[in-house]
Amino acid sequence: MDPDTEITFEFPSHLLLYKSGRVVRLSHSDTVPASTDPETDVTSKDVIINPGTNLAVRLYLPNLSSNQKLPVYVYYHGGGFMIGSAFESADHKYLNRLVSEANVIAVSVDYRLAPENLLPVPYEDSWIALKWVLSHSNGGSEPWLTNHADFGRIFIAGCSSGGNIAHNMAIRAGNEDLEPGVTIEGLVLIHPFFMGTEAFKSERISEEFKNLLEKSWKVMKPDTVGLDDPLANPFVEEAPEITSLRCKRVLVCVSDDDWLSFWYYLKLKESGWKGELELHESKGESHAFHLWKPGCEKAIDLEKNTTAFLNKII
Repeated sequence: MDPDTEITFEFPSHLLLYKSGRVVRLSHSDTVPASTDPETDVTSKDVIINPGTNLAVRLYLPNLSSNQKLPVYVYYHGGGFMIGSAFESADHKYLNRLVSEANVIAVSVDYRLAPENLLPVPYEDSWIALKWVLSHSNGGSEPWLTNHADFGRIFIAGCSSGGNIAHNMAIRAGNEDLEPGVTIEGLVLIHPFFMGTEAFKSERISEEFKNLLEKSWKVMKPDTVGLDDPLANPFVEEAPEITSLRCKRVLVCVSDDDWLSFWYYLKLKESGWKGELELHESKGESHAFHLWKPGCEKAIDLEKNTTAFLNKII
């Protein structure tokens, strides 16, 4: 059979991987350009931070009445590491609303996708982007950050697989030196993706879903040890100490579909990590619903709770 037509992996409705390495994405990203949003008056722009890999970020700035210093919300989009973009319409609208409501600067990271770029490439891109943001604490090339960012109030956030990335960035930050004056105040995990042998024992996860996740992970990370890979399961012995999670507060948001996210919350709660942990539950809703139903009551509640978390003074 022609290796360019022989399918070796299928992520239903989203992606086909052929034996030749050719990738076909079935769900095309509905991307939008940076702009000034007429509803929120939030302005966005795109910046390429690594021309060699085309690593880019989209920055969001609220309408400012003065030379204010604002918290920074570093955001990683979802999509199972294999689909999605920082420029997708749904994420763009979500960040316009949140930036306006919470009065923060947002930086959305367009990391490279698997399986063309095997894990840990998306993590490495995400770390480079985070370090680029933090480098502006002592001056830098991006005026929105040098003029308006409060580097004592950095938040790392993500949805779904982006939530997994956000967790791993906060762990890495706890094990490396950061720029003087930088404080990672909090971690916002919206329906974050994790897995593990213990988590998969739950009857709330079907065998079909377990098999899909395990196979997907092996496609993206062929050298993986399996379900308990430290990048996917932060509570195994081989993973960095959870106490190195470098932030003061964590907000974990879950829907009815998100047992793996709730499992993470329970494990972090019993782990001995000394920070402040919050849970936001969206009963009756599905994974990442707030991106597809932004005006519904539960999505508005999620946005309000996230805003309160970002604006809390401790």
